[in-house]
Amino acid sequence: MSHRSLPGLTRLAWHFVVLLVGVLGTAGLAVAAEEEPAWPQFHGPRRDNISTETGLLKQWPEGGPRRLWTAQGLGHGYATVSIAGGMMYTSGNIGGKTVITALDLAGRTLWQVENGKAWEEPQGGARGTPTIGGEHLYHENPYGDVVCLEAKTGKKVWGLSLLERFPSKPPTWGLAESLLMDGDRVICCPGGSETAVVALDKRDGRTLWKSPSTGDLAGYASPTLAEHQGLRMIMTLTSKALIGVNADTGDLLWRFEHVTPFDENILMPLFHDGHVFVCTRTTGSVLLRIDASGGKASVTPVWRSTDLDNQHGGVVLVDGYLYGSCLGPRWVCLEWKTGRTMYDAPGVGKGSVTYADGMLYTLGEQGRMGLVKATPAGHDLVSEFRIPKGGEGPSWAHPVVCEGRLYIRHGDFLYAYEIRLP
Repeated sequence: MSHRSLPGLTRLAWHFVVLLVGVLGTAGLAVAAEEEPAWPQFHGPRRDNISTETGLLKQWPEGGPRRLWTAQGLGHGYATVSIAGGMMYTSGNIGGKTVITALDLAGRTLWQVENGKAWEEPQGGARGTPTIGGEHLYHENPYGDVVCLEAKTGKKVWGLSLLERFPSKPPTWGLAESLLMDGDRVICCPGGSETAVVALDKRDGRTLWKSPSTGDLAGYASPTLAEHQGLRMIMTLTSKALIGVNADTGDLLWRFEHVTPFDENILMPLFHDGHVFVCTRTTGSVLLRIDASGGKASVTPVWRSTDLDNQHGGVVLVDGYLYGSCLGPRWVCLEWKTGRTMYDAPGVGKGSVTYADGMLYTLGEQGRMGLVKATPAGHDLVSEFRIPKGGEGPSWAHPVVCEGRLYIRHGDFLYAYEIRLP
């Protein structure tokens, strides 16, 4: 499918997207997303896992919403989907290779392109979700192979080995970040003895800057971009710490130690109102205040909690409250400002989450899909259903809500459900 085959209004919106990207770079994607519903990267246009869609079902029929289609042949993996320009993208293991797949919105495969070898170590499978920046796609495999492709055709523009250029090695379960676009830069986090975070030129992969090393290997988190008190910052979790670097120069701003069993630092840091939140298994949650002045910055803990110890399902911030699952089979809500526990409930069991139109979409790792009111008053599981059997391993890919549909990836399969109000 090309943008020429889209309906008139959507086609005009697509041209507006292309114009914005040409003038503003990929920073214009968040604006463009308002013109054409899209989810162009891991956790959406703003990387906050919040959909702005409305008019969605507040309760599902018995057995769940209508399944529109099932796509197969994606390979095994835990990457979720990105959506832009009338196409969808994900990655999986096929024939010993990491393979990026592009589909149309009817679930038909349009192209498949290899990006290095497959991760077949413990918990084998692809990790990173492709990132769409304008007319190009950017992806990193678990061994640090970074590639830029034409998003419409899959034609390779450039590629490199991140861990050869910046000598390091994958953490125990492989690199898992979904790449961050910052204007003309692609942000990657190789870790190791030479650097922690690097910026590559999106056009040819040249190194634009690299941060100092923190001495840590990479974590499994994806980086976050934020601006506070005039300072643009990139934040991520290494294997043992939360770090912040200057988004324009790569200068290291802070390293805040955050150690967890097996170095499982996975959550993409959440930034809001001059504060940053991280959460990991066992060690739990911490909210830090950021103070910035004269191009420097530091962080100070505000509160800690072990009630919410999210492993890899993500946490969302909605109207001043944090929602996520715990290492045990529980769902917890914390107040952002104080860390106070508002509720603790079993829900669909340990899993992942996204948010849209007043509701939490909770996917248990054993295949239970739940619809929950996003309120600190209690975990009100309004509806639930089970996804079809057949996918390999636990359901770890995060659900996505985009353009009136719920997308669920499980191993080789992708399911699309209609969740719009009639």
